[in-house]
This record gives sequence, structure tokens and C-alpha cells, in this order.
Amino acid sequence: MQETALQTIRLGDTGLEITRIGFGAWAIGGGDWEFGWGSQDDEQSIATIHHALEHGINWIDTAAAYGFGRSEQIVGRALEGLVERPYVFTKCSLLEGPERKVVHSLKRDSILREAEASLARLGVDAIDLYQIHWPIPVLDIEEGWAALAELKQQGLVRHIGVSNFDVEQLRRIGQIAPVETLQPQYSLIERDVEQEILPFVERERIGVIVYSPMGSGMLTGSMTRERIERLADDDWRKHDERFGEPQLSRNLELVERLEHVAERYDTTAGAVAVAWTLRNPAVDGAIVGFRRPDQVDPILTAATLELTDQDVAEIEGSTR
Repeated sequence: MQETALQTIRLGDTGLEITRIGFGAWAIGGGDWEFGWGSQDDEQSIATIHHALEHGINWIDTAAAYGFGRSEQIVGRALEGLVERPYVFTKCSLLEGPERKVVHSLKRDSILREAEASLARLGVDAIDLYQIHWPIPVLDIEEGWAALAELKQQGLVRHIGVSNFDVEQLRRIGQIAPVETLQPQYSLIERDVEQEILPFVERERIGVIVYSPMGSGMLTGSMTRERIERLADDDWRKHDERFGEPQLSRNLELVERLEHVAERYDTTAGAVAVAWTLRNPAVDGAIVGFRRPDQVDPILTAATLELTDQDVAEIEGSTR
């Protein structure tokens, strides 16, 4: 099915060779849960996955929490019948609570049940990378991590990692089993991980795939005040502080700078924003949430776009 060869990079010490851009499946989980992105067309989601794979993307990142199983089901349907399937990464520890709100569990038995359910929804024999979604409750991270190590030992998952952990938490669980990957939020408007976390994981040879490199759509170049006002009530971004004042004005100014640089390379603001995250030597890949086939192609240029120091200085402006 693969038509286009994209450059790959080794993900930490996992041995997995991943494309610099991965397919993020958060949004395709739909709007019927606490952190939904509004209603989604499942057939369009499947067509988008197929389009991304045809253009060379070789990994998908999803989670049991996205639509409480719906995203994994859609990914599973998209994988049916593929001769050569992409790597499949998913996450555990966020469960469905009352009123479709998220509740957290890092208890061993809960994680083992989650893994079994994810395997069934995805239709795979083993999950290529299984990740703890959030270090909550923090007192249970050792129990949760030991459960992931157990799943790896059983062969039900090939590699194990975490998302949203800080350095102290990475050190704690690393005493139980090596942490193979970290998935932090990282973008021009979410840079906290630059201080301690990215330098630490680079030293420790922990693979890094970053999420929301375009600030959950804010940095795509297509987000306007009018569009934000029209966001569906079940789109979590409508109530996020980055999409309201005073942050909104600063973020839209940043987009203008991105667009100015994008013009030089005949690309999009979103592609430049993603390329900016990939410049960090600790970052192996960036997760991009595509919802329509036509969104894929413009972002693929980010995988090979090499920004100059002058470009970066212009982009960053006053964002530090």
C-alpha cells in the first residue's frame, strides 16, 4: 500500500524505525466524551488513515481513552486487510467514568484488562508501543509501570513507554524496567519540556514522540477568531485557555510569523510549526492529528523541512 518513502529515524533504543511524522488518532475518537473534538465521520477517518499510509507514514498513535474505545476501533477497521501494517502505538490508564468523564487507574488488574480490550479493538496480536497516558494517581506509577513490564514479558506489547511524565517520575519507574519512550506535549506555545525533560531523555537515550506540535490546531494557519467561535460545544478546545484571551492574541501573532516563514518554503504554517519541534535533537517524531485526507499532504513537508537559525529567530520572536 505504501507509495511514498519518507525518511525514518530510530525511536530511542527501541529498534523501531519511524517516520518523522506519525498519524495522531485523538480527534477521530469523536466528540462524545470529555476531551472530544466534535462529531467525526468514521468513514472519512478511515480514508484519512489510508491516505496517510499511502503517502509513507508508518505509525499511528491512539489511546483507549479517545472516545473510550472508538478511536482504537476506527484504527482497527483501517488496518483490516492491509498487507503491510504500520506500527500501532496506544495508551492506557484513562477509563470511562460517569457522564463520559475521564477517571484514572494505574492498578495492575485494570491495566491488564485495558490491554486485552485494546488488542481486541485494534485487531493486532501485539501492540508495538504501549504507554501510560498520565502519571495519575502519582502514588501508583510504580504499580502501573510494573504491569506494562509484565505485558512486555508476555509478548502482548513489544515496547513500553509513558506520556506526560516528569524527570523525577521517569527516574522512579526506571528502577523497575527501562523506560523506552516518552510522549510529551511540545510546541511553540508549550515549551516547558525544554528545561529539564528533553535534555534528560536525550541523555538517557529515551525515544521521544511529541504530541500537539501544532498546538491542537492553533498553529495550523487556519484557526481564526471566527472559527473558534464556531467550534462545536463538544469540541474541548472551545473552553481551552489557549483559544481565548489573553493567549489568543499572542498565539495568532505567532501564526503570522509562521506564515511569513512558510511563504519562503512554499509550505504551510502548520508544517513549519511541526518542523520546529523536529529540530530539537531529543525529538524523534511528531504526532499530527489528521481528520481529512487533504490535511495530510501539506504537513508531510515538515518531515524534511530544515529551518535555518534565521527562520527560528523570526518564528520565536517573543515566544520565549
